[in-house]
Amino acid sequence: MKIAVIGSGYVGLVTGACFSEFGYEVVCVDKDINKVALLKKNKIPIYEPGLEDLVKKNTSAKYLSFSNNLKSIKGSKIIFIAVGTPTARRGEGEADLKYVFQVCKDLSKLIDKNDKPLIVTKSTVPIGTGSQIINLFKKYCPNLQYGVDYNIASNPEFLREGSAIEDFLRPDRVVCGVANYETETVLKELYRPLNLREAPVLFTDIESAELIKYASNAFLALKISFINEISDLCEKVGGNVQMVAKGMGLDNRIGAKFLHPGPGFGGSCFPKDTRALYASFKKNKLKSTLIKSVINFNEERKLNMVKKAKMLLKKPYKGKKVAFLGVTFKPNTDDLRESPSLVIIPELNKLGVHVYAHDPAYNKSFEKIKQFKKVKWKKSISDVVKGTDMILIHTEWNEYRGIDLKKIKKLVKNKVILDLRNIFNKNELIDIGFVYNNIGQK
Repeated sequence: MKIAVIGSGYVGLVTGACFSEFGYEVVCVDKDINKVALLKKNKIPIYEPGLEDLVKKNTSAKYLSFSNNLKSIKGSKIIFIAVGTPTARRGEGEADLKYVFQVCKDLSKLIDKNDKPLIVTKSTVPIGTGSQIINLFKKYCPNLQYGVDYNIASNPEFLREGSAIEDFLRPDRVVCGVANYETETVLKELYRPLNLREAPVLFTDIESAELIKYASNAFLALKISFINEISDLCEKVGGNVQMVAKGMGLDNRIGAKFLHPGPGFGGSCFPKDTRALYASFKKNKLKSTLIKSVINFNEERKLNMVKKAKMLLKKPYKGKKVAFLGVTFKPNTDDLRESPSLVIIPELNKLGVHVYAHDPAYNKSFEKIKQFKKVKWKKSISDVVKGTDMILIHTEWNEYRGIDLKKIKKLVKNKVILDLRNIFNKNELIDIGFVYNNIGQK
């Protein structure tokens, strides 16, 4: 079976590489000439554990290829649309679907009814997009019959950055939105390799599949915001938020995942998808105070982390030095999109604080981020903490968990740590002689 994936960003590249691992012939198509040139040399433009090895293995085996030419989709049984759907620059947070619709227009000129392709939306799109896509193809392809010469489906991704390969090959579930039995049959065959792992494949109507993606991300964002709000109460009246979260998580109805307090959620999904879901409510003249409160709380959360930093630094702030450990929104990724660091660091700079930063995923592109224009980047933990007034733990990379604190103690100017991920033991830090503040303890 030949598969085409249009868009070789995070979702498209992982999708293409993983389907090629099943032994399918996969071509990934992207307009970015430089990106495709790199991929053809097995150079991966994103940081994702295991992805480079998977791409090398399957390009070598001739299962996976890359192209700038959309005509390379010819002969594909299934065509995935995996282009970006960023938040629109204007409006109420709606997803910008211009890239999706442009792909549909371009594809319409190339559809061969002899291939009878199934066109599947992998991009995250609002409910109702599938119907719009169907209408577009009917408009652009008046000589082709929908349901006979081609079909449309929805197959949202549920990939976590840092563990995307595992999520694809061993998923909690696969969701397929279909409109007819023939489409369901094709997708059952596509995901047949997962049968051995007994991964549940859920077939729904297209609209339900689209909404499942948004509802899932919004609910996880809600869990994060909820435990962050509980952590604020713990800091005020006592209690340990980690113990509270553990006690909650032992209830199977709640579960332990995403009950980890921190500086707020970030990344390419949760902020964008909560805004888009809220926009769907507004568009349909429905009230959603719950989703809106999650969005507002998360933005306020980042600023509250600055207040914690100010409390520990103490006035005067000007000229103080902070060692900022980890700037990505989570470990095992180089993704900075909507990371709380993009808010916290500029706010510290406004106070006259000098920020020295370290991140295991650092690359030269970090220096081009406007919010980081005043940041001084260091290659080692020892270098970044030397002579600083405070160490701020922002991202819970594993290498930060094993820091030699006795060694660090000799390098810093002031023995102060603000731990926004609760990776250290409070009593141990105090015994060593640090002033220590974390999340969710009085």
